[in-house]
Amino acid sequence: MGVTEHISKQFEEDLDSTRTRVLQMGGLVEAQILAATDAYMTGNAELIEQVIENDRRVNGYEVAIDGACSHIVVKRQPAASDLRLIMGISKIVTDLERSGDEAEKIARMARAIHEHGGQHAQRFPAVRHAAQVAVKMLREALDAFARLDAVAAAEVLKEDAAIDQEFRSVLRQLITYMMEDPRTITPALEIVWVAKAIERIGDHAKNIAEQVIYIVKGTDVRHTSFADIEREIAKG
Repeated sequence: MGVTEHISKQFEEDLDSTRTRVLQMGGLVEAQILAATDAYMTGNAELIEQVIENDRRVNGYEVAIDGACSHIVVKRQPAASDLRLIMGISKIVTDLERSGDEAEKIARMARAIHEHGGQHAQRFPAVRHAAQVAVKMLREALDAFARLDAVAAAEVLKEDAAIDQEFRSVLRQLITYMMEDPRTITPALEIVWVAKAIERIGDHAKNIAEQVIYIVKGTDVRHTSFADIEREIAKG
């Protein structure tokens, strides 16, 4: 094996290893969101502490992957599509870390909500449904990243409107709840924070999908209409 071929092989192994770690981090974040949602519904104290403690693992992944990306850039000096991949990974990891922060926030809010009584969380099953939509978006965005599939990534962008609608629906229900009984204002506001955290997770999933399109197509589609994104992807 020639020196050039060896370097190229090592470069590919570095990229594959980094992509694998991103997907592992994504799997952990997804588990965090699901656990935090369960904690919100049940008030399970052990689950709440588990989510809060595991946020350190999410942060650890971010630091390790950022370090790996910096190492690849300095040592391999990637160009064109490989450089886009590294830049995209760096931004995806940031969105995953922030999604993990939102999961931790949900867990902390769950503890506060259940101190007021679990019946408040049970009254708003739409919150769980919104979380399911957000997790689905995140899972599909990560799957699109794993396959570097711009078409699948574009489908994730379509779902952003659905989670925004879920948030507005929950907000309307909570306003009515507070107006009917002012004693519920404190737990209702805490539920608003949970719903907002879920909406932000959906936003981060959308950001990840946009980065996948950037990696594959070389086009920054942030702040771009969906019709224009579809035209860009259709160029082949």
